[in-house]
Amino acid sequence: MNSISVKVLAILLVVGVSMAFTAEWGFWGHRKINRMAVFTLPAGVAGFYKKNIEYITEHAVDPDKRRYATRHEAVRHYIDIDHWGSYPFADIPRDWTTALMKYTQYHLINSNGDTCTYQLRTPMVPFPSDSKRLVFRSIVCGNRYTMRTDQYRKFFVEQILPQYYEEEWTMDCTDWQKLTGQQVDCQKVVPFEEFTEYGIIPYHLVQMQGRLTKAFISKDVARILRLSAEMGHYVGDAHVPLHTTENYNGQLTNQVGIHAFWESRLPELFADNEYDFFVGKAEYIEDPQAYYWDVVLTSHQLVDTVLNIERELSETFPEDQQFCFEERLNATIRTQCKAYARAYHQRMDGMVERRMRDAIRSIGSSWYTAWVDAGQPDLRDLYMSGEEIMAEEEELEKKYNEGTIIGRKHDSY
Repeated sequence: MNSISVKVLAILLVVGVSMAFTAEWGFWGHRKINRMAVFTLPAGVAGFYKKNIEYITEHAVDPDKRRYATRHEAVRHYIDIDHWGSYPFADIPRDWTTALMKYTQYHLINSNGDTCTYQLRTPMVPFPSDSKRLVFRSIVCGNRYTMRTDQYRKFFVEQILPQYYEEEWTMDCTDWQKLTGQQVDCQKVVPFEEFTEYGIIPYHLVQMQGRLTKAFISKDVARILRLSAEMGHYVGDAHVPLHTTENYNGQLTNQVGIHAFWESRLPELFADNEYDFFVGKAEYIEDPQAYYWDVVLTSHQLVDTVLNIERELSETFPEDQQFCFEERLNATIRTQCKAYARAYHQRMDGMVERRMRDAIRSIGSSWYTAWVDAGQPDLRDLYMSGEEIMAEEEELEKKYNEGTIIGRKHDSY
């Protein structure tokens, strides 16, 4: 084994130890579903993924590590869809730009330092025609402005959307006056979106699908592998019911810790011996946006079952037999007792296995679709060097080891 291989192996071993207790299917779960997704692929693309199966497996947890490096990462793993209404959430735009347009406010500060906050009061679902008039209104100041949908979309795409990753959005008073068609007492305008903090996973999946397709078109092997591994992670998260609700860790129903219980503890105990991970062939995804939204909505329909069964079980199962202490990696941890976990697992009648199986097939389908949409390029001669693997891995490892999670944590008890 050469020096590069030894170093890469050492890094992966450290990652394996340090990520042992993470949530979101757990370190084991994300690796497993990415690995099994490789076996769903048809000829033409299967050989490439099988050749790189170790990379696809080990890098399945990279998005979790990136939560230690940037504030923009955590929201890509979930969507608190019930914050915005009730199933089937028809008022939420399925298009990313339209969603941000709908939920962006504008804080106009006048020469006296007073603030008027303007919000869009016209529903943007279903998507309005370009000629439809939108209404922005400030309840506090009593003012209202109207503008055409196409006028606002053009302004938003050109002036606001490019600032998405900035700490604070800004715009000129002259831009506001042009947009509204009226002269106002204006010292400063601060746009502020209130949507992202509740999660963006279905939108991010659509973006990732497009990025992976472009990577196949350019035959950028390092980018293909990195995006494939990370796409698998996000698709896996979208199949977890508790990634679709504000009550993501049972904190609203006195069930704190159910997140890790459902998606980490149960697979850890039962998946290897009881789950069937051979799920058939990947299929082409005709409409990625509709497909990924369907995944999220299907997951959300299971939320009540996940919570209600555990609540009912906790009220009947002997309390002193619900939590136990186990030794792992020279540490003592508190976790659900095996008998309690078994009872919960049986009451859910195969739900965790079904969601993992669905995730595996969806991941394979996302990879296959990107390859087909790229024109089915020949992948037989593509190769990524050990130096490229190390360069990507070391930078992310540095951030992971130095930091703390930025944003939401799911796995606390």
